[in-house]
Amino acid sequence: MPPGFGAIWTTVAVDLIGFGIVLPILPRYAEDLHITPAVIGLVVASFSVAQMIGSPLLGRLSDRWGRKPVLILSLCGTAIGSLVTGLAGTVWLLLLGRVIDGASGASVSVAQAAVADVATPDQRPRLLGLLGAAFGVGFVVGPAIGALAALGGPRVPFFIAATIAGVNAIVAMRRLPETHPDRTGRPDAAAGELAPTLRAGGLPAGALRLIVVAFIALFAFSGFETTFSLLLHDRFGLTIGSTGAVFAAVGLLLVFVQAGLVHPVTSRLGERGTIRLGLVLNGIGLVLLGIDGRWLTLVPALLGLVLGQGLVAPTMTSAVAGQAGPSARGRVLGYQQSAGALARAVGPAAAGVLYGRVAIPAPYLVGAAAVAVALLLVPRTPSDEPRPAPATTTSA
Repeated sequence: MPPGFGAIWTTVAVDLIGFGIVLPILPRYAEDLHITPAVIGLVVASFSVAQMIGSPLLGRLSDRWGRKPVLILSLCGTAIGSLVTGLAGTVWLLLLGRVIDGASGASVSVAQAAVADVATPDQRPRLLGLLGAAFGVGFVVGPAIGALAALGGPRVPFFIAATIAGVNAIVAMRRLPETHPDRTGRPDAAAGELAPTLRAGGLPAGALRLIVVAFIALFAFSGFETTFSLLLHDRFGLTIGSTGAVFAAVGLLLVFVQAGLVHPVTSRLGERGTIRLGLVLNGIGLVLLGIDGRWLTLVPALLGLVLGQGLVAPTMTSAVAGQAGPSARGRVLGYQQSAGALARAVGPAAAGVLYGRVAIPAPYLVGAAAVAVALLLVPRTPSDEPRPAPATTTSA
């Protein structure tokens, strides 16, 4: 492991545990404030909208100021946002808390840039896969803590999340290293990589197509996530407890894929080959989910989706990061994070309409068609070929 990676991983994992605490509690908490379902949807969506706007801005700031101060600022923002949410007595305060928290949550792209800073190109997919596993840990552990904390009252989970973020910020001040080698903002050609041609807004030309692919893939996958609990109830009659157990199993399997399979697959297929494989698995999983074959199709569908998304997400981030040198990496990954936030806002909305007004299989079949389009858009370049393992390893 390169120096500093462990501290980055821990910071992200703890941050996402705090996020996972409030995620399942928020709709019920908002309902207790006598807010209509439509406004609850607006409150939940405000997080993604703020994240979409904030990601490129924080990424650009990290290119100028360094990764560490922006990550610490972001953790402090998360603590303030969670505290405001917990104290909210009106819809406006609740909305303000979620916007602050969402803008602070844009730090994910900064953490990814920090990992890309310390990783060599052949290490990058593996380390970003391990960082992706931190997401899984947060989403498995966080909701469990949140459910227990809610026994003390509906506001308690938000106060605990604020405390976790605040303590995490203090610890990060001491332990988190600064990974950004050049904070001048000048174009570079570091680490043997040529400086990319920039489009308007500072986006490398080679990254745009990959970001479009990432948007489409996440659009399809988030539609599956949103409607899956409805599918389990409508087709299988599963209770809320049983559905939660299925989601926990999916989360744990995602952790395993991102921590253990990304490196061997990318070593063999290369980054773009791995992205194509992941998209194919996602497409197969969505098609099988659209077929009502009971458990005979559900189990392989879930395996395909988890394996596919587990391979696509970190490898896509690695490929996008590889399109930019250190002076542009933060904002480029910020654009990708912004596209992901937009996909997580549009995908669930579209899937909900298709599921409720067209037919149960509709969101999955439309998602499979979208994935097929994304597969055609994956760039075909010489870097498709797997890189041979280096003969010797040098420490960073």
